[in-house]
Amino acid sequence: MKQIALGRTGMTVSAWCLGTMTYGNQTPQDDAHRQIDMALEAGIDFLDTAEMYPVNPVTKETAGRSEEIIGNWIAARGRGDMKIATKVAGPNPGFVRDGKGYDGKVIRAAVEASLRRLQTDVIDLYQLHWPDRGSYMFRQNWSFDPSSQNRDRTLAHMDDVLTAMSEMVAEGKVRAFGLSNESCWGTTRWIDRAEALGAPRVASVQNEYSLMCRLYDTDMAEMSVNEDVLLLSFSPLAAGILTGKYLDGAMPAGSRRSLSPDMGGRVSPREEPAARAYVELAARHGLDPVHMAMAWQGTRPFPICPIFGATTATQLEHILAGADVVLGDEVLKDIAATHKAHPMPY
Repeated sequence: MKQIALGRTGMTVSAWCLGTMTYGNQTPQDDAHRQIDMALEAGIDFLDTAEMYPVNPVTKETAGRSEEIIGNWIAARGRGDMKIATKVAGPNPGFVRDGKGYDGKVIRAAVEASLRRLQTDVIDLYQLHWPDRGSYMFRQNWSFDPSSQNRDRTLAHMDDVLTAMSEMVAEGKVRAFGLSNESCWGTTRWIDRAEALGAPRVASVQNEYSLMCRLYDTDMAEMSVNEDVLLLSFSPLAAGILTGKYLDGAMPAGSRRSLSPDMGGRVSPREEPAARAYVELAARHGLDPVHMAMAWQGTRPFPICPIFGATTATQLEHILAGADVVLGDEVLKDIAATHKAHPMPY
């Protein structure tokens, strides 16, 4: 698998990233370790996790377990060339730090806690899981209201966090800095403040992006190209919707939808017709819908690395089988037409 640039850091990562948010909940440790082995065998040298993982559901009792499972893999196998990204949780319902978000002091403590769980000495990419000031991601765009934000407070918060990140990099505990669930305004302000302070520059932003969730396509895409910020696109299969496994009301046992029926707000009257259109499009072109959705990510006109997860090693094997799929012009033309017919399905 080819390597791509991680922003302007001088680092490279594999063009796909293995997500680990089910490790320790839906995915037991032995299967998780097998998945990491399989990813390495396929040329994937990039893992993404977070201090709050696993999900479905997120709980105070399980937070950190995904990092611990990765740490046990490192202790057993040795880290080798594997690059690891993790995240600090923002303000939350109480599953991390009793709901407290992050500031400069919290960043240090959270980095050191993640390093202990991961059983390693450096985190390659440390990300802010969502903005302290709030975010329009996860379907909050339908009612987003930034009117309570305070610009001076936000910039002071950025400076505080960036100062802590500078210390973490200087101490060799973190190599690069990234964002998640961010806006174009937020990302460019983080870049401006980093340049003013001589702090680590934003290398990546981890936002949702798939055939069914394309909020990134305009302002964020322009920012990515001009600022060399890599999109780490999560849910490239729309949380499994693009596989077609939920069509006609199907609810496979143990699936994400069986645990979260509304799929984080993704289920809507428009969701199934859009999913069906993409599944049928893939069939017309003799493609597996999973392989089509993943291959499409690599056709976008901005730097991108999809983060994909699998509940089981069998699912991962299916996804990896499409790593070399290339989409032709006719497929891409049909995808564009389908997007226009089914915009913003959730």
